[in-house]
Amino acid sequence: MASTTVVLPFALPPADLASELGRHLQAPALATLLSRNSLLKKHASGDDCRELPHETWLAREAGAPLATAVMRGFGLAPAEGNWFIVHPVHIQLARSHLVLADARRLRLDEADARVLFELARPFFDELLWGDAETWFMRADGWQGLDAASPDAAMGSNLADWMPTGPSALAFKKLQNEIQMLWHEHPVNEARQQRGLAPVNSFWMWGGAPSGGPATTGAAARPIAVATAGAQAPSWLRALGTPGAKAAPGEPGVIVLPQLICAGAGNDWGAWLGAMHQLEQEWFAPLLAALREGRIAELTLVLTDRNSMKEVRTARTALRKFWRAQNLKNLTQ
Repeated sequence: MASTTVVLPFALPPADLASELGRHLQAPALATLLSRNSLLKKHASGDDCRELPHETWLAREAGAPLATAVMRGFGLAPAEGNWFIVHPVHIQLARSHLVLADARRLRLDEADARVLFELARPFFDELLWGDAETWFMRADGWQGLDAASPDAAMGSNLADWMPTGPSALAFKKLQNEIQMLWHEHPVNEARQQRGLAPVNSFWMWGGAPSGGPATTGAAARPIAVATAGAQAPSWLRALGTPGAKAAPGEPGVIVLPQLICAGAGNDWGAWLGAMHQLEQEWFAPLLAALREGRIAELTLVLTDRNSMKEVRTARTALRKFWRAQNLKNLTQ
């Protein structure tokens, strides 16, 4: 019988808002799944972790270095070497520091991205196209460079999130060259005339040798990424296994990215709205699938910026009637 794992990035609200959000959240099916569990684990990664917990979890589940797994999802066969995921981005000036803006709001179309990509390509040892928002660079001499994911770095003082390691200066030099190349380019001038932010830099992360070993034996499980109603970044969509279906009751791993944009952007009104929609479209059907025996076991992987909870339940655990059905395992 099917076993399903559902990954919910940014499902855990911040501690200072959790109680208030919990009072406004109407999710009885989710409350049942969280309360009547057979296993509850919490993992903390720390405030300075350079990848978010769901990103680390998915990299482990993919069974390969993240850049390699994402490249394969785009139909690319990476040559031997050290590869990074690359995103064209907008870096903005705050009062006293630079901030990496939310790339999901960049609205970069393929035509403009292609122009910027072709301009930048001669400056890289090797630069491959995935789509308008996701490229890949090879930098064999940059092994050991510790680079943060864009969602980890977003909205904070960028100086705290710049890549570190022996190749950090080489990265900064390359970034400066690309920034000068794209500065006041006609693509960006046209974007600003349309009220869009200029694409003024690039960000890279997820680097590792393409021939690196698999990180887990569980990589055979299919990964499906739900896209309906979600602003899932293309790198995340690319991790999906071809043919895997994102629907309640399907076996394997299902990623629900509907909360990422609101959670990463601290838009908790939108977060509540997305949670209520997930209750109707996912939590209630998943609970029904458990009760009807169509799922043998369900694991919810809930994350925030620096921690993760795994909550597992089964049909037998749902009979624990003495456990109150509430959202404490979400909000506490």
